[in-house]
Amino acid sequence: MIHHLPQSSHTLTPEKKILVGVDTLASIDPDILEDSYVYVHCEFPIPTPGMLIRIWKTTVLKDCHSSGQSQLIHAENISYAPQWTMVPDRGMYSFLLIFSALPKSCTMFDLVEEIPQPGGFLVKNITRNKTDVYRINIE
Repeated sequence: MIHHLPQSSHTLTPEKKILVGVDTLASIDPDILEDSYVYVHCEFPIPTPGMLIRIWKTTVLKDCHSSGQSQLIHAENISYAPQWTMVPDRGMYSFLLIFSALPKSCTMFDLVEEIPQPGGFLVKNITRNKTDVYRINIE
């Protein structure tokens, strides 16, 4: 939102310009200025050769103690449905999911891939940390 200060017939001195700027910043809700994301580094053990994986855009982080949830914003090293990503024949496969901010009150959350078929990713009871960067195993 853009807010214009009313025109004044007074001449502004440098001191008054600084004061106007401070008053303007003080009136902005600090929560609006905070841009934070949740980074979830996922490790997927490859159980059989020739596997394909993908992530649905309906994947969310759900606060375990409220109705709050974070939306998936970006995924790296994994395709969005309906496309598929072929994974190596063995070992671990890594990908990154970036979500919008969790509610500040959140202390524990679930990673839930809400899809219209069986087999969605689900990792329950992830303990929140101060950095909002997580490394999880998806089994």
